[in-house]
Amino acid sequence: MNHVKVLLFASLKDRAGKKDINLEIAEGALVRDLKTSLAASIPNLATTMGSVLVSINHEYAQDDEKIPAGAEVAFFPPVSGGNLPTLIYITKDELDLNRVLKAITLPTTGAACFFTGMVRGITQRDDPHETFYLEYEAYQPMAEAKMKQIAEEIRGRWSSIEGIAIVQRIGRLDPGTPTVIVACTASHRDSGAFEAARYGIDRLKEIVPVWKKEYGPGGEAWVEG
Repeated sequence: MNHVKVLLFASLKDRAGKKDINLEIAEGALVRDLKTSLAASIPNLATTMGSVLVSINHEYAQDDEKIPAGAEVAFFPPVSGGNLPTLIYITKDELDLNRVLKAITLPTTGAACFFTGMVRGITQRDDPHETFYLEYEAYQPMAEAKMKQIAEEIRGRWSSIEGIAIVQRIGRLDPGTPTVIVACTASHRDSGAFEAARYGIDRLKEIVPVWKKEYGPGGEAWVEG
């Protein structure tokens, strides 16, 4: 058995009546196993397990990740601007569009617009060339602050937007791999979701400190400005 410390934040802390829990879990247990255990031991948390965010030792974690012995595991709802969900983070993990959508969907949501950037294996316009893979890096504290700024700008321009997600992946990414998600939800498809998502990715390219190094037949080079 492995010992882990579980931290609960915001509404989850209120539901559970406590802010931290020490648990013994089976060796090799996954995040989804811990969710099941928590829901069983604290019934007030059961309905939240489908939308909560989880981190292991300060890094966002997916349901299929193993929990190491002695880990600090945090559970929290999506970061919120007022009563509207706003999901902002940088990760080395695979981007999960379904998880992102769930986090920014409200009962009134009827439309979602996603922009997902991907690594191109072949570039045909401007300077045609092949790409073996990209290596992304970010100045994470500043990058996440600027991503939050973009979300605030979107809300200032489109009051009809309900949920906003801006998620950037870093590390080595092969062709065909999603690199970024900018998503906006609204009650209807004509409520500005298309325009807001386009604005979000354009602003991300302008002000968020994320860089990529390209590796190809001609060697490696940073792709800048």
